[in-house]
Amino acid sequence: MKTETPKADKIKQDWYLVDAEDMVLGRLATQIATILRGKNKPYFSPHLDTGDYVVVINAEKVRLTGNKELQKTYKRYSGYPDGQTVIPFKRMIQEHPERIIEHAVKGMLPKNILGRQIFTKLKVYAGTEHPHKAQTPKLLNLSS
Repeated sequence: MKTETPKADKIKQDWYLVDAEDMVLGRLATQIATILRGKNKPYFSPHLDTGDYVVVINAEKVRLTGNKELQKTYKRYSGYPDGQTVIPFKRMIQEHPERIIEHAVKGMLPKNILGRQIFTKLKVYAGTEHPHKAQTPKLLNLSS
């Protein structure tokens, strides 16, 4: 038996809408990464982009388990001496709630050109409004 690789015209990419309200961040991110990658499809191939587009709304209402709301920090480094910035979760969710989900999902994708290409199919919004109504995304009910 031969393994068949899906051709570009056979790959169908859908749009899904995910409501992140009261969802646990890590569990939500793993399910989103699976859909973006295309692992939920029967013709998944690790070297091709077979995944779907995902629109996430209500990013500011995502939650963490345990004591992580007080302990979790996000770090970035400018490259200069003393250029490291540490931002606590509480401040990040107030200023840039969409970056929390983006950061979690990006860490679960491949660290190569394909991973960066897949990441562009993730659209995250803090509120309930999004500009992708023309694509008619299907509501995806993810259980946390």
